[in-house]
Amino acid sequence: MKVKAREGDLLETTDKVFFDVKGLVHPSSRVIAFLRYVPDPSSDRKKDGTTYRKVYALSERYALLKQVFPRYLVYDPVFNESLCEVPFEAIKRHYKPVDYLQKLRRRDGLDGVESQALHFMELLKESANVSWGKLGISGSILVKLHTQTSDIDPIVYGSENCYKVYLALGSLLENGESPFKPYGLRELKELFDFRSKDTSMRFEEFVRTESRKVLQGKFMGRDYFIRFVKDWNEIEEKYGTILYKPEGYAKIKAKVIEDSEAIFTPCRYKIDNVKILEGKRIEVIEEIVSFRGRFCEQAKKGETVIAQGKVEKLQKEGEREHYRLLLGNKTSDHMILA
Repeated sequence: MKVKAREGDLLETTDKVFFDVKGLVHPSSRVIAFLRYVPDPSSDRKKDGTTYRKVYALSERYALLKQVFPRYLVYDPVFNESLCEVPFEAIKRHYKPVDYLQKLRRRDGLDGVESQALHFMELLKESANVSWGKLGISGSILVKLHTQTSDIDPIVYGSENCYKVYLALGSLLENGESPFKPYGLRELKELFDFRSKDTSMRFEEFVRTESRKVLQGKFMGRDYFIRFVKDWNEIEEKYGTILYKPEGYAKIKAKVIEDSEAIFTPCRYKIDNVKILEGKRIEVIEEIVSFRGRFCEQAKKGETVIAQGKVEKLQKEGEREHYRLLLGNKTSDHMILA
């Protein structure tokens, strides 16, 4: 079975484990993904007679992979590191956000969480004027492992659609009568307490960046985080066309000169005037990149940032090599306004 998976999809394996697909570039017979739900009889999420627990922290995910599910932890020669990759033969079911949203629209008897998620998408579609075929629902709702307190995880595909939805969402958040509400200080403190387990920064720095984000907030009192993903025809890179070589770890200060891909997952910031504050001395680091949604909307064009992460050299045949700073692999990774 050949699987064409992308950011936002979920995979269920033959050993009853769920994985969250990352990015759009994958090996020919495996899918790069994060461990997301594992069987645990002491938890409260049930599906097909099995009780599951959601795994949050990256450190716990890798610990579980090493101890319980080592078959999914493999060395990837293109990315030059050990990654969680699910082989096609281990995939029992492939869950797609767009397909699931279509099912929600046709289905009767939705529970409260599903009804709110559908209402969210209906308002978003109407406000942004995008087609249903480019909208989806990801997260726990997609695999029916949600609880009554679960978030809504919408997803939008295609750059043009994403920009339209982003503008519409900004207007909805500014409308005082809209069911879409930006995070206040109390909600930001709750988010900080959750995120700080995985990403270190001071609360004041966290509030400066998170308080102005559009991709997250409350809808009818329920948390949401929306992901924007480029469509298949917008992705030129194929697995193996670019080789990624780790070059150490560094903390830098830089000016953001391009933020047009700051809203996408993965997000990208082109930078200039780079100063190495700590760690690996690289002549030119040209961009900051992350596959984690929490680093979206982190800075705007013209702003100066301080960022810390893994330095990688990118090598593509026929083109000059360049360097980037990759965020999200360690708790110490961060990006703040200088």
